[in-house]
Amino acid sequence: MARYGRLDYPLLTKAGFLLGVALLALGGGGGILAHSLYGSLPGWTDTLFVDLEALGILLGLLSPFVFGLLLPLTE
Repeated sequence: MARYGRLDYPLLTKAGFLLGVALLALGGGGGILAHSLYGSLPGWTDTLFVDLEALGILLGLLSPFVFGLLLPLTE
């Protein structure tokens, strides 16, 4: 049996990267769309969109490294 069970590393790498891209697009697009529709927004919504963008970038960059390189090499 493998150390981490039976993980499908290519699937996890692609899914993590695509989830990161989706979060980045949601944060950026949502911020632009919300400001164009409603004008000024409360501070928490701006924070939410910026946090979504940051989380998307981190997830998109770290998923290929963790699931594509690090975990397969440690088995």
